[in-house]
Amino acid sequence: MRNKRLILALTGAVLCGLVAVMLVTRYLASVQSYTRDLNNVVVAKTEIPLGAKITAEQLTLLPIPNGSAPEGAFRKVEDAVDRVAMIPIGVREPITNLKLAPAGTDSGLGAVMPPAFRAVTVKDGEIVGVCGFVMPGSSVDVVAVIIPVATGAAAQGPISKIVLQNIKVLASGAKLDSPSDQREPTKVSAVTLLVTPDQAEKLVLAANESKLQLVMRHFGDQEDTQTTGANKETLLAGHSVRPVPGPASEKIVASKPAPAPRPKIKRASFEAPREEKPAPPPPVSRNSIELIEGAKRRDVDIPND
Repeated sequence: MRNKRLILALTGAVLCGLVAVMLVTRYLASVQSYTRDLNNVVVAKTEIPLGAKITAEQLTLLPIPNGSAPEGAFRKVEDAVDRVAMIPIGVREPITNLKLAPAGTDSGLGAVMPPAFRAVTVKDGEIVGVCGFVMPGSSVDVVAVIIPVATGAAAQGPISKIVLQNIKVLASGAKLDSPSDQREPTKVSAVTLLVTPDQAEKLVLAANESKLQLVMRHFGDQEDTQTTGANKETLLAGHSVRPVPGPASEKIVASKPAPAPRPKIKRASFEAPREEKPAPPPPVSRNSIELIEGAKRRDVDIPND
C-alpha cells in the first residue's frame, strides 16, 4: 500500500516537472522572439523646443518593436543631428521626419513657417494685446481704428473695423513656445503673426495709420464674420442686449403656448322622477294592562267599548 502511494507521488511530481519545463521553454522562446523583433529608434533624451537645431546630446536610442515604431522614425542618431524641430518634442518621444524641417534649414522662425506664408512682427506701441494672454499658437483678430479721408462736405470721424481675422500667433516676444503655465499673463514687447502676402500689406498699412487691437478667438471658431464697423454714431445709438440662451428644456417650454382652459359641459340628467311616499298613519291609541305570570311579564290589550 505504501509503495503504491509512493509511486503515485513520484508520478505526480514528474508530471508537474514536465509541465513546468514546457512553460519555461515557451516563455524563453517568446522572450527570444520578442528580443529579435526589437530595433533601436532615435528618441529625445531631453525636451527639444520649437525651432531649435537638434544636437547629439539631446538624442538617444531606445529599443522598440518593429511593428510599434512610428512611420519615418530614425534608426541612427547622426541622421537626426542638425535638423530643426518644427514642433516641441518631449522626453522619450520618437524623432520622425514629419517633426523636423527639411535638411539644411536654419534654426529659428523661418523653420516653423509653412510655405507661401509670411511673418510680420508688430512692435510695442503699435499693438495692444489681450492683457498678456496672446501666446504662440493663439488665434486672434486684428482690429484697427482708422480715420478715413474726408469726402464731401462733412468729414467722418474714426472708424473701428476688423481688418484681419483668424490670424495665428507665431511668437510672443522672442519666444516661439507657449509657457508651461498659460494662466499667467506674459508681458512682451512685440507679437509676430503668420499672414499671407496680401494680409501682410494690410497689417503694415493699419499699423502705420493707427494703433491695433488684438481680439482673442475661440480655438474652434474658424469662420469669418462680416461686420460693418463702428463709429461714433453707432456707438451712441446703443446696442440691443441679446438674451442669453437657456437650457433646451426651458426653450421648449417657453415656445409652447399655455393650453386654454376647457369649458365645463353640463351633463343632462336622465334619472326618473322620484315618487313621493305617503306619510304613515298616526298610531292608534289602545288600552293595555301588564300581566305577571310567575317570572314572565306580558301586555294584554283591553278592547275599547
